[in-house]
Amino acid sequence: MAKLILASASPRRRELLRQIGVSFEIFPSEVDENISINDPMEYVEDLSYKKALWVAERVSKGVILAADTIVVHKGEILGKPTGWKDARAMLEKLSGDTHDVITGIVLLDMEGTKKQVLDHCITKVQFKELTKETIDNYVATGEPMDKAGSYAIQGYGAVLVEEIQGDYFNVVGLPISKLVDYLPVFNIKVFGG
Repeated sequence: MAKLILASASPRRRELLRQIGVSFEIFPSEVDENISINDPMEYVEDLSYKKALWVAERVSKGVILAADTIVVHKGEILGKPTGWKDARAMLEKLSGDTHDVITGIVLLDMEGTKKQVLDHCITKVQFKELTKETIDNYVATGEPMDKAGSYAIQGYGAVLVEEIQGDYFNVVGLPISKLVDYLPVFNIKVFGG
C-alpha cells in the first residue's frame, strides 16, 4: 500500500482524511500563494501543483496530495482576508448572493510510474442576507481570518449559508467524493485499510 503525504498544514484537510480512514503523513508545502492567474480553475490547479512539486523536491517516496481552495464571486477570486476590514468587505460582497467554492487537487506518485492527477471541484454556495451586526459578530469570533472567502462552513460560518449545490466537503477544503475516486489508482485505501 502506498504512503499518502498531505502537502498541507490545514487542520480541516487532516480531519477530512481521518474521517474517511486514510492513513497519511503531513509535509506542509511552503509555496508562495500569491500567483497572478485570473482563471479560477487554472489558479487552483496551478497552485495545487506547485505545492505538490515543492514537497516532491523534498521526499523520494509516497503519493503527494496537495490542494488549494478559493471562493469566486462574480469572477473575483477571494482568498484569505488580509485583516478584519478585508474579512468584513468579503462577507458584505457574499451577502444574499451565490458564489463558487473551487478546490484544486493534485495527486503525484513519487515512485514507479509517476502517475499524477490534476483536477478541481466546484460547489455553489448561496449566502443569506447578512446584517451588519451578523457580519461584525462573526468577524469578531476570529474564525474568518484564515479562510478563503472569510468563512468556515463547518464552524460558526454555517449560520451564513442558506443553501449549497455540490460537495459540502469541497467547501470545507477537500472534495472527498472526487478524491476517493482517485485514491485506488494510487493503491491508497479508505475506511482504515
